[in-house]
Amino acid sequence: MGNCLKSPTSDDISLLHESQSDRASYGDGNEPDQEPPPPYQEQVPVPVYHPTPSQTRLATQLTEEEQIRIAQRIGLIQHLPKGVYDPGRDGSEKKIRECVICMMDFVYGDPIRLLPCMHIYHLDCIDDWLMRSFTCPSCMEPVDAALLSSYETN
Repeated sequence: MGNCLKSPTSDDISLLHESQSDRASYGDGNEPDQEPPPPYQEQVPVPVYHPTPSQTRLATQLTEEEQIRIAQRIGLIQHLPKGVYDPGRDGSEKKIRECVICMMDFVYGDPIRLLPCMHIYHLDCIDDWLMRSFTCPSCMEPVDAALLSSYETN
């Protein structure tokens, strides 16, 4: 049974001293042309919005009018009812089983959003869709007209 540790040689010691002296002199003006890396700063992604269905721009590039319109749209979306997908106890209830935006089957417990036309979608799918187009992807019913009329009747 051999010992895996080896005694340091004079070459190892001189390399160790070199690297320690390099680190010690770093920042005193005697270092090479390289600067220390900047401290890690987390980059926060700039949100992307769709002022019209065919346009995509960063939030920092939107006009004030577009920002107001997008804020209003976000407010309307947040007023749409949301829930959790539950196909029923025995599973035989006739319900929509697929989100027509992502084409994935609904799974028990999926967060969903219900539009005024009674169509349901995955929450993330429909929220992203509604930021681009304020119509139901299934029946093309304008979502904002139905929402605004429900406010007028209350």
